[in-house]
Amino acid sequence: MSKIRVTKVFTFDMAHALFGYDGPCKNIHGHTYKLSVTLKGELIQEIGNPKEGMVIDFTDFKRIVKDNVIDIFDHTLVLKNDTPHSKIQGLTDNFERIIYSPYQPSCENLLLDMISRIEPKLPKNIVIQNVRLEETPTSFAEWFRDDNL
Repeated sequence: MSKIRVTKVFTFDMAHALFGYDGPCKNIHGHTYKLSVTLKGELIQEIGNPKEGMVIDFTDFKRIVKDNVIDIFDHTLVLKNDTPHSKIQGLTDNFERIIYSPYQPSCENLLLDMISRIEPKLPKNIVIQNVRLEETPTSFAEWFRDDNL
């Protein structure tokens, strides 16, 4: 049986600050992110199954990523737990969507967090093959399953 890869692309807007960073990204700023998720699996071959000929229904794929990543991070400010930004007067009083994370919210760490949110929700016979998180049109982080075996 052949393995097939399927990919879906998502966009969302998010702000962050890199506490302790030695450049301008130490300040709160935002990006329009592009998240590409590629799954790998075998085609459903069961005759009469409404999903016959698919690795995963793109509607189910979209729901998994939307529910576990996009709906959480879209229009959210992500800050590291120990950042002094968290002490800004009125920050949490005036803004509803702030995530304090245990990690520096770099593109690379955000990517790993997103993988950890998606993978447990996938059907058992499907794996994440690779994920790409674009922070800008020219800057991105990528994860490949083969690099992590």
